[in-house]
Amino acid sequence: MLSPVDRPLVPGRPPREPGTRAALIGAGASVLLIVLAIALPALLHLDVRVRWFPPLHAEWAPRIGWGTVPALVIAGLALLSAFRLAHSLRWGALLPLVFAAALAWMTSLAVVDGPEGLGQILEHPYEYLQSARMITDVPAMLAEYVSRIPLDSVDNWPVHLAGHPPGAVLFFIGLVHLGLGSWLASGLVVIVLAASTPVAVLITLRRLGAESIARAAAPFLALGPVAVWLAVSGDAMFGAVAAWGLCALACAATTRRVPMLILWALAAGLLLGACVMLSYGLPLLGVLALAILWLARSWWPLPIAAGAAVGVVLVFAGFGFRWWEAYPVLVDRYWAGIASRRPFTYWVWGNLAALSISAGPVVGASVAVVLRRLRRPFPVGAARVAVVLTAAALVIILLADLSMMSKAEVERIWVPFVPWLLIGTALLPERLRRPALGLQLVTALLVQHLLLTGW
Repeated sequence: MLSPVDRPLVPGRPPREPGTRAALIGAGASVLLIVLAIALPALLHLDVRVRWFPPLHAEWAPRIGWGTVPALVIAGLALLSAFRLAHSLRWGALLPLVFAAALAWMTSLAVVDGPEGLGQILEHPYEYLQSARMITDVPAMLAEYVSRIPLDSVDNWPVHLAGHPPGAVLFFIGLVHLGLGSWLASGLVVIVLAASTPVAVLITLRRLGAESIARAAAPFLALGPVAVWLAVSGDAMFGAVAAWGLCALACAATTRRVPMLILWALAAGLLLGACVMLSYGLPLLGVLALAILWLARSWWPLPIAAGAAVGVVLVFAGFGFRWWEAYPVLVDRYWAGIASRRPFTYWVWGNLAALSISAGPVVGASVAVVLRRLRRPFPVGAARVAVVLTAAALVIILLADLSMMSKAEVERIWVPFVPWLLIGTALLPERLRRPALGLQLVTALLVQHLLLTGW
């Protein structure tokens, strides 16, 4: 019997690159999850308690708008030149281009709904902005924050304030005091912050010695369906803070100068501590933080960053908001609301289907090629960075999913974890990268033009 090396090639058929089969299976699994999550509730008359288009918190609303043509132009230009530019531009030119591309992509998709798409959703009573305008005494707010979380409390918080620590509303209070409290101004701030997220991820990869991975993944980080939820949700801001916190940690772990190590570690701790005060799910970022330190082979930043993060939590505690007291109260409110009626038997995998839409079906390919690498001798060099960070993000997703505290709406809630899951796209076989990016772009265009997502 001939070995695979000795077998003659089929005339006219190029040899299959390693990882092709895994990538196709992974993308196919994502597509299958999406189809099943959409079809089964309708076929089985199953009420999964989420608006009208499970697994997304969305409704069917086909339309075209101001941003349709710009979005199509950006998608076309990306397919023609994104990979060439990502590999040929100087690093100093690549980062601004990635920022500009992400900003233009988010903005064009948002204005499919007209100027209102740039932030009017922030005016919804469930969101932070209306409360931010009404809060005039921040210390008093922090002192009574926990007592107003329960659903049966007098003057209980709106859904998003009750479901998050006070850091989220404090951000919007800050915007109000800066004169940026209109929905348009606040929305634009969120979009600009969200556009910086892929830049932070790329810098993190380069600091860890994986510039080639950063360049290969750049188009997938800047352009994809997650842009629909980045523009404009509070979670997009959370994701930016998280990305820059992890980036600062990578800078701390890879510098040789002790003063800079201390400064970067303090910055990382303050930003990651802020994440704890933005969302109850973001302490899971600790998995990525440990992965970054392991890749850098430096644990010196850990006590400094951890101390700074704890310091943030303790400052809030000093003003009356104790995270460890608030979380059990939040759990009670969560189960007192609609979450208790959302079937976990559907959402335990329906969540992954929603993620496959927001992150794009290529997220399945990204995870699959990484899992394939884990089955072989452990990768070295830049590939090791991609494998470890993507695997760490996957662990976070699984922990969040199995916690039963993320039933539905994860297309928004898991936004901070999406870019780290997509790092594995850098390991896709060369011949699949352009079609994969095309699939991401088409998914984004279809979602924004066919569905009204409500975020």
